[in-house]
Amino acid sequence: MDDLRVVIDAGHGGSDPGAVANGVNEKDLTLKISEYMYNKFLEAGIPATLTRTTDETLSPTERVRRILDAYGDSPNVIVISNHINSTASDVGPEGAEVIYALRNDDTLAQNILNELGNAGQIKRTIYQRRLPNDPSKDYYFIHRNTGTTQPVIVEYGYINNPEDLNRIQQNYRAYVDGVIKAVLETFEAENKGDKIVYTVRPGDTLWTIAQRYNTTVNAIKILNNLTSDFLRVGQKLNIPARLVETPTTDVITYTVNYGDTLWNIAQRYNTSVEAIMKLNRLPNDMISVGQTLLIPSNGVYYVVRPGDTLWRIAHYYHTTVNAIKNANGLVSDMIYVGQILKIM
Repeated sequence: MDDLRVVIDAGHGGSDPGAVANGVNEKDLTLKISEYMYNKFLEAGIPATLTRTTDETLSPTERVRRILDAYGDSPNVIVISNHINSTASDVGPEGAEVIYALRNDDTLAQNILNELGNAGQIKRTIYQRRLPNDPSKDYYFIHRNTGTTQPVIVEYGYINNPEDLNRIQQNYRAYVDGVIKAVLETFEAENKGDKIVYTVRPGDTLWTIAQRYNTTVNAIKILNNLTSDFLRVGQKLNIPARLVETPTTDVITYTVNYGDTLWNIAQRYNTSVEAIMKLNRLPNDMISVGQTLLIPSNGVYYVVRPGDTLWRIAHYYHTTVNAIKNANGLVSDMIYVGQILKIM
């Protein structure tokens, strides 16, 4: 399987407010939840995109088009459609539900519901729903028309239950963190042959471990339930080894030996100290034995950071967006945290 990609769908929008109760429109709360989720996936090094970023009306056809255009039709694309539930009664029940597609098993849905429970929300159920006039098809278009992707509808609670709504408004960040953790753990389980368990050694930091395995600090923290960057020698860590694209063949992974300096490493690989420092985001030229470095053996490379855009990177290197896209075979302006771009 190729690497994980995530499409985040903020339910409703524009002329479709969704459920309305207790002075809240569902469309506003789902967008707030989705924007936070998008940023957290990027921080974890996971390519992600949003179907909408504003209060925009989307037809089912347009919503599906944006989902499939984001990363293509693949089972490695997880689609998370965020919603807030409602009932016809004045005061609804409480708790979260997850709806999954007929083509998928219940693993991801169950993991999401369990993590929502771990984050403090009441757990109701997971389920599938069939089209009444054709039970072989899904009831919801977000399941029915999205190819081979893995879509889930997450109902975080009930908007017409004041206590449940208050829990969502106060705790949605924790709920989203739980959903992300469930996605990462499910993906790792499906690709368990690529999963690495690492034992912390003296001198290790989350940053050096993330660099060694071409992932991010936040991805490691999410998978291991870490609330701080503190590590202890002998600690076991699950490493999401496939969550970030591997470097191109022109980038070499080098482990620092005794007597090494950035200058002699740069000379050995016909590059520059500055190029190595930029690629590895080093604040100075100090390196330590056992440290893993990415070496740009042929050209200049850049590792995408949170907030980067192709325009900003092109401006920094005095080049153009199209030049970077052509050098990396990019068909859109979309980039993601941890991606390695060849600049020249």
